[in-house]
Amino acid sequence: MANDEQVFWKRLDGINAGMLGIRERMKLVPMSHYADPEARALWFITADGTDLVADVQGGAKDAIHIVGDASGKLFAQIEGRLELSEDREKLDEIWSSVASAWFEDGKEDPDLRLLRLSLTGAEIWSTTGGIGFLYQVAKANLTGANPISAIISR
Repeated sequence: MANDEQVFWKRLDGINAGMLGIRERMKLVPMSHYADPEARALWFITADGTDLVADVQGGAKDAIHIVGDASGKLFAQIEGRLELSEDREKLDEIWSSVASAWFEDGKEDPDLRLLRLSLTGAEIWSTTGGIGFLYQVAKANLTGANPISAIISR
């Protein structure tokens, strides 16, 4: 895995949520994601009856997930194919007390739906923050290189 990609996954792991939506509608909704770097995927737990579930009911769709962290060290536009999944092992792996709060019957709730976003690319803006950011800007002014962005694609 390239260094930029490693930094991306590490910093993404520290972010709890972003805005997810189907590209053709561009109605983004807040969603907690669960990062799966080895599979190059993000997982989401949601409920039947949501727009996202309705949008992918007939098959995978191009989607976008926008994230940013409070420290300003990472902002990303993540792209991929969003689809419903029946992967019970993955659900067991990512299940948490936060997810449990949304579903009366826990993992067995009949309204629970698991979504998988298989990444096709991401445009990221990653900095070290603080004084490191100022260094990156100064270096970019001297070299002409972009100080903070990288594009990760499959």
